[in-house]
Amino acid sequence: MSTLSLKKPKKSCADIDCPFHGTLSVRGRALNGVVISAKMDKTAVIRRDYLHYVPKFKRYERRHSHIPAHNPPCLKAEEGDKVRIAECRPLSKTVSFVIVEKMEEK
Repeated sequence: MSTLSLKKPKKSCADIDCPFHGTLSVRGRALNGVVISAKMDKTAVIRRDYLHYVPKFKRYERRHSHIPAHNPPCLKAEEGDKVRIAECRPLSKTVSFVIVEKMEEK
């Protein structure tokens, strides 16, 4: 947790892939988004909205991406929560991000 300055969550967990209570280190990008699905076991899907410039029309268009991220039991983000995610080593075929902070609950 050297690149991000975050507070430890009040709850504790025994998850080895938790950046606060386990051995998972975060590096690289930190992004913000909204949890749109938290139905998987310890995994949530984050929707990230951004603007993309189209030179032909000299305007911006809205785009979004879905990023699967590890959801540690100590944070337990639910659908509708605004969260910050940080890049980590690959945890599975699709998961390379971990939720590190709940910014706003629904």
